[in-house]
Amino acid sequence: MAVYRGLDIGTAKPSPPEQQRVPHHLLDIVAPAEPFNVVRWLAAAAVAVHAIRSRGRSILFVGGTPLYLRALRDGLADLPAADPDLRRDLRLQAATAAPGELHRRLLQIDPAAANRIHPNDTRRIVRALEVAECSGRPLSAAFAPAPHPVFAEQLMVIDLPRHLLRDRIDRRVEQMFAAGLIEETRRAAAAPGGIGPTAGQAAGYAEALGVLAGTLSVAEAIGLTQQRTRQLAKRQLTWLRSFPGAVWITA
Repeated sequence: MAVYRGLDIGTAKPSPPEQQRVPHHLLDIVAPAEPFNVVRWLAAAAVAVHAIRSRGRSILFVGGTPLYLRALRDGLADLPAADPDLRRDLRLQAATAAPGELHRRLLQIDPAAANRIHPNDTRRIVRALEVAECSGRPLSAAFAPAPHPVFAEQLMVIDLPRHLLRDRIDRRVEQMFAAGLIEETRRAAAAPGGIGPTAGQAAGYAEALGVLAGTLSVAEAIGLTQQRTRQLAKRQLTWLRSFPGAVWITA
């Protein structure tokens, strides 16, 4: 989500002084209205990696997006293009079916993908079902080791005790809202194009949009963001355990 211009508070984007001390890449490269995906990101990351290496500098890939990290290390298989009619039908089913129905269907078709996708993450559930139906193979089989990975380097995982991780998440969310997350969201939503569906589903921004729409109180938005962020952290750890050779550092 740090690729989006103007979405700074909710993405914990490095401050301008931090960016002056150490160059950061792939920040602020698209407007919040634009859709963005791992394919576009991987192409931009490959350019950045090449440029950094050409200057003889070392690279740190820092963040909590294991899907993108896996794409950088292992590559992506050739996934089918979006099928607008099928996607529209699946979204309609998601809106009208019983809660969790599409996720239960995905669990039968692609258990590995279903276990990584939260039952409320309709966008990713729809894409996983779309891939399975269009290609005849599960989304979880979409990764294939690349013969020349872009960034085949050592992976280190900072493993915080769960109670400490939970406390930090809760405090960070409170700080985000206190720092003006709702006003930041208001400005982005008022800009040309507004906030698109990709940026608009991010933890914090989705809830801030709910406050602006009058469907959530600030207290409800904070609690929901804390809950979603804890769920995200849990899924990230599950993803990271699947990386062979990763070094886990107990903090």
